Amino acid sequence: MELTFLSPLYARQGPFACVYVDTSRDVEDPDRAIELRRRHLKEELEAQGADPATTGTLARTVGTDQDVPGPHGQAVFAAHGRLALAEELPRPPTRDRARFTMVPDAMPLALQHAPDIPYAAVVMRRVPEAGRETAQQDLEVEFQTGRWPVARVAAGERTLRRVPAGDWRQEAGPVAGELAELADRGEAETIVLSGDLWARGVLTRELPGRLRERVIGIESDGRAAEPGRALLEEELDYLFRGRANTRDQARIEAFRARTARGGGAAEGLVAVVEALREGRADALLVNDPADLSVRLWVGTAPKQIGLSDAELNAYGVHSGWEEPADAALLRAAVGTRAELVVVPREELPMTDGLGVLLRGSGAGA
Repeated sequence: MELTFLSPLYARQGPFACVYVDTSRDVEDPDRAIELRRRHLKEELEAQGADPATTGTLARTVGTDQDVPGPHGQAVFAAHGRLALAEELPRPPTRDRARFTMVPDAMPLALQHAPDIPYAAVVMRRVPEAGRETAQQDLEVEFQTGRWPVARVAAGERTLRRVPAGDWRQEAGPVAGELAELADRGEAETIVLSGDLWARGVLTRELPGRLRERVIGIESDGRAAEPGRALLEEELDYLFRGRANTRDQARIEAFRARTARGGGAAEGLVAVVEALREGRADALLVNDPADLSVRLWVGTAPKQIGLSDAELNAYGVHSGWEEPADAALLRAAVGTRAELVVVPREELPMTDGLGVLLRGSGAGA
């Protein structure tokens, strides 16, 4: 998974006020609940030393996602009185979290982007013919592209087409062309077709061959989808659970192959820190659930990272400080343009829950 979405955050200088907060709208009196959370987080940050301008900016941002229905959260980062980054979270945090720190507390946000699967979802349903009281039916086709699971709360625009069901064989070609263009633009790895079985078959045959092999058919009419949420949200959650996107899966297989032959990859905190410090990390692998409770020493630059103050001193850094390992590792990964691969612990348990693919050995070797 590429980490470019975090670049605006690391372009700023700390210290940062960072919060993860439940802003779900499926509770009784959500505005009051969010106001109480906002007030508590602001007080907690001020107790940690955050300045009023920064906590004020952050407090004004928390809860501004009121247009997103259902369960979700927000990750908000501010520094020096200005907003650095705000994103909706597909899942509300287990508990609210506030930190005032020099290195952004961004790993929980990055983990919620995984597995970052690009897809297209299509629903085809028969409806009464528009404007007529007859037995004739129209075929309603609705489709949407996105990246899972962020699309839960940042869903792309839905496209709706409606044609007489009897004309579908003639009309399917242009609709397939429009879908193919959107799928190519979003680099969709999976095209999920649901609804009317006959209509799905006709549409599939009209798609270009390169896309037909990515089609998965499911039984659902998509009627439960709320505006502002992903089309086929529950079905996609089931379909993509435990999966990785194509690029990340190739990196997982490369990691297995390289560690088996003893070169080009390594696991454990010591090896990962060394690779990031030397700029040799092509991808940082992290087990999910993550357990990075240790602290590392860092300097002002992303590659200034070590297991101890003495280790930093050995590399010429004499003004380091301690930070949580997850924050330090992620900053180093972004700063050295390494990618992040989130791996279920039961699929590939790694020493310290960490692994690294090294540059210069080939992505799939």
